[in-house]
Amino acid sequence: MFKKIGFVLLLGLFVVSCGEDKTPCDPSSEVIDYSEADSLAQVYNWPKDLKITRFAGPDLTPSPACMAVAATGEVFVGVDMMGSLGKDMGKGFIKKLVDCNHDGVLDSYTKFAEVDNPRGILPVGNQLFVLHTTFTEETGKADNMDLIVFEDLDNDGVADGPAKVLIKNLSNSKYLQERGTDHATNGIQMGIDGWIYIAVGDFGFHNATGTDGTQLTMLGGGVLRVRPDGTEMEEYTHGLRNIYDVAIDPFMNIFTRGNTNDGGGWNIRFSHQMQTGEYGYPMLFKHFTEEIIPALVDAGGGSGTGALFMNDDRWPAHYNNVPMMADWGRSFLYMHRVTEDKASFTQEEEEFIKLPQITDLDVDASGVMYLSAWDGAGYSGSPDRGYIVRVVPENLEHEPFSPVEDIYWTKSLVNLLKAGNAKTRLSAQYELIRRGKGANSVLKLAKDKNLSLESRVASIFTYAQMTGEEGIDNLVSLTEDPAVQEFALRALADRLGIVANVPSEPFVEALKSDSDRVKAAAIVGLGRLGRAELAEHLLEVPVPNSFQAPLLGSEGPHATPNSDILLPHLAVKALVALNAEDAVVNALRTKNQDLALWAMRYMHSPKVVEGLIKAYDETENAEFKEKVSNTLARLYHQEAPYDTSWWWSTRPDTHGPYYKTVEWEMTPIIGEFLTQEWKKTPEERKDLYAELNSKYRLGIEEFGILEKREPKEDMPLVDLDKIKNKKGQVGEASIEDVMIAIKQIKGDPVKGKEIYGNQGCFACHSISTSEVMKGPFMGQIGSIMNREQIAESILKPNASISQGFSTVKIETNDGSIHVGFVTAESATDLTIRNIAGIATELKIADIAEREELPTSMMPAGLVNSLSYEEFASLLAFLEEQK
Repeated sequence: MFKKIGFVLLLGLFVVSCGEDKTPCDPSSEVIDYSEADSLAQVYNWPKDLKITRFAGPDLTPSPACMAVAATGEVFVGVDMMGSLGKDMGKGFIKKLVDCNHDGVLDSYTKFAEVDNPRGILPVGNQLFVLHTTFTEETGKADNMDLIVFEDLDNDGVADGPAKVLIKNLSNSKYLQERGTDHATNGIQMGIDGWIYIAVGDFGFHNATGTDGTQLTMLGGGVLRVRPDGTEMEEYTHGLRNIYDVAIDPFMNIFTRGNTNDGGGWNIRFSHQMQTGEYGYPMLFKHFTEEIIPALVDAGGGSGTGALFMNDDRWPAHYNNVPMMADWGRSFLYMHRVTEDKASFTQEEEEFIKLPQITDLDVDASGVMYLSAWDGAGYSGSPDRGYIVRVVPENLEHEPFSPVEDIYWTKSLVNLLKAGNAKTRLSAQYELIRRGKGANSVLKLAKDKNLSLESRVASIFTYAQMTGEEGIDNLVSLTEDPAVQEFALRALADRLGIVANVPSEPFVEALKSDSDRVKAAAIVGLGRLGRAELAEHLLEVPVPNSFQAPLLGSEGPHATPNSDILLPHLAVKALVALNAEDAVVNALRTKNQDLALWAMRYMHSPKVVEGLIKAYDETENAEFKEKVSNTLARLYHQEAPYDTSWWWSTRPDTHGPYYKTVEWEMTPIIGEFLTQEWKKTPEERKDLYAELNSKYRLGIEEFGILEKREPKEDMPLVDLDKIKNKKGQVGEASIEDVMIAIKQIKGDPVKGKEIYGNQGCFACHSISTSEVMKGPFMGQIGSIMNREQIAESILKPNASISQGFSTVKIETNDGSIHVGFVTAESATDLTIRNIAGIATELKIADIAEREELPTSMMPAGLVNSLSYEEFASLLAFLEEQK
C-alpha cells in the first residue's frame, strides 16, 4: 500500500519536474482589436462555417515570408523584410507567438532568433529547422542559403545559441546577389517517413554539402530530401520551376504548386511528385514531353507559395484530406481535390480562403490553423504590412495538445500513432525515435488490420526508423499484406545505408500486383537496391502508345495527366540508377526494345553507343533504324557540368534536350556514323537527318535543318517622351488622389484596350502568347495583381519592378552598350529588347560586362496625359487579362 502511494507521488513529482522549465501561461487581459478584421470577413466572403480572426499584425510580424506551427500550438513566423528582390542583410528574424490558453488571442511573443531571409520553417519537438539566406559580413552581399536547426531546451522562446548547420550552399550565390531570393530554395516539410523535404526553386544549387560530407548539385528546380541530422541528402524529383513548398499526405504523396514563366506568362502547375520523377523544366517540358511526368493541371496565371496537406478528422469533411496550396499572386488558398488515377491522381481546383498575398499556412495538433499574409508588402518587403490569421471550424471543441516529451509511458506515446490527425502522429513518431523504445508495440499497430490506414502507415515508417537493419524481416512480412504492401516496400528501400541487406524478392513479386501504386513502389525500390542483375525485371514494364514525341517545333502535353506513362518512366529511372548497360543493350533485340531505347537516352557510355550502332547494322527494319538514329542523336551531346557561371533566366532556353551542351568521347564516333548513313540515304529521305539536326541541335552542317529561328520582328517605334509629357488629370494629381479616384471609377475595358495601344504599351508588353515576347507579359496580369497593384506598378514603376524584368545593361567586347529586357537566353545566346521594342541578339561569349540596374526601364509619367476615367479604363482592360 505504502509502496503504491510512494510510486504515485514519485510519478507526480516526475510529471511536475518535466514541466518546470515551461513558460507559465499568462493570458492577455487585453483583446487585440484589429479594426479591419470584420471588414476583411465581409470583403473576402470567408466560409461561414469557419471562424477566422486576426492573430498578429505588422507591429509583430511584418512581411511574413514563411510560417509554421508547433504541435502544441506555438506559431513561428519568418519575418523577411528583404522580400523576394531585396538584397540588404539584417532585415529578417523569427517571431514565436503564443496563445497559452488557446482562446484565439495572442498572449505573449518572443524574438526566437535573428536570421536573414527565412524561407522555410519546421518546428519538431524542441527543435526548429530553418532555411535561410546567408550573407558575408565583409561585403554585405548574399553568400548562399543554408538549412539549419535551432534548439530551445529551456523553452523560454529564444533559441539557446548558434544554430547547427545541416546543409550548406542550398542555392546559387550568383543569382542571389544579382536578383534576390524569389527563385531560390524555399519551404521545408517533414514526411511521416522522417525525411525533411525541401522545395528547390529554379536557381538550383551547386555543391550543397550535408553534415556527412554528401555533396549534390542540381541544375534547376526540384525536391531534395535529407535526414533531420543533415545526413543522407538525396534528390527526390527534378525538373520543376519555381516551387515554394511541398504538401505531404499521410501516405507520402507529395504535391507542389509552382509557376512557370515559360516566356508567355506565370502559369501555375499543380503536380504530384513521384520519387525519382523528371518533370522536365525547362529542357524537356516542351519538345520532349514523352519523357517527363506531366503536371496534373495548368491552372493559369498565379504564384504558388506555402502548402499543407490537411489531415485532421476534427475538421469538416469537405475541408479534410486535401492538399491546400497558397497562391501569392491570386491571393487565395486553394484546395486541390485529388482522385486516385492508377499510380497518381487527377485533380479539381477549388477556391477556399481569400487572403491578400497569402504566403503560408500550417495547423497544430489540436486542429487550429494559421495563415500568413504578405498583404502588399512589395517585392522587397515592408515593416508596415503583413499579418497572421487564425482559422478554426465553428464547432471545433478545442483540446490542448500536451508536449510529447512530457508523456512518461511509452505505450501512451505509441497510442498517439492512432490519432486522427497528421500532426499528432508525426510528433509522437519523432519522440519515439528520439527515445528508441517501444518498437515492438509500434509493430503491433502496423499489423493491426482494424486500424486506419493512416495509422498503420505511420507505424510502418516509425518502426523502420527505430529498428534499421533489425526490422527488415518484419517489414518483409508486412509486404504480404496487400493493404500496406506499398508502404512496407517503400520503407524497406528508403535508407540506402541498409539496402544491401534487403532481399529483392518482395520487390520482384510486387511487379505482378494488380495495383499500379504497389508496382511503382517496387520499381523505385529496385532502382534503390543497386543490383544490376534485377534490370531484366524492370525491362518487362510495357511502354504505352502515349509515348509519342511531339512533332518537330510543336509543344507537347506537359500539363495533362498521363497515368499510363508513370510506370515505364520510373522503370527507366531505375535502369539508369542501376547503370544497367548490358541489360539494355541485350534488350535491343527483344520485345522490350522500346523501354531499353528510352533508358539509353540518359546513358552516355561507349558500351551503349557501340551496342546501338551494332544493332542498327544488324537489322533491315526501317522503323527500328530510325529509333536507333534518334537515340544516337540524343547521345551526341551531354549536359555541361554545372558550375553556377551559367544557367538561370526568367525566360530560359526551352528547346532542349540539354541546356548547355558539351561533346564527350563518343561524339566523333556518333557524328561519323550518322554522316555515313546520311550519305547512303536517298535525297528524298534526307529530311530525316535534317530533323535530327534540328531537334537535337547537333550542329552538323551537311544535314541542314528543318526549322530556323528567324530574327524577331521589331515593333513600331514609340515616342515615349511625347506621351509622358502630355498633361492630364493623372499627371497633375498626387498618386494618393489617383488611387482614390480609380476606386470610385469602374472604367471601360473596351476603351482601355484602345488606350493600351495609344500609350505605346505594346512596345514593351505583349498580351498574347502568339505575340513577340518582350518585357513583362500582360496576358495574365489580372490573375496575379489586383487593380491597385497594377495601378501602382504603372504610376511608380521603380517601386515594384516586375519579377524577372529588371533593366539590364550589357557591354560587349567591342564596346557596344545595350540596355533593356533580356527576353530570351540560353547558355550561348541571349536576346535583349530595348525600350523602343528593338531586339538585338548577342553571343554570351561576346559579353564583357552585364549589370542589373536598380531602376525599371519603364519611365514614370507614361499615363500623365490621361484623365481619371481613361486611366480607370486602362486598368479595367488589364484586369481582364487572365
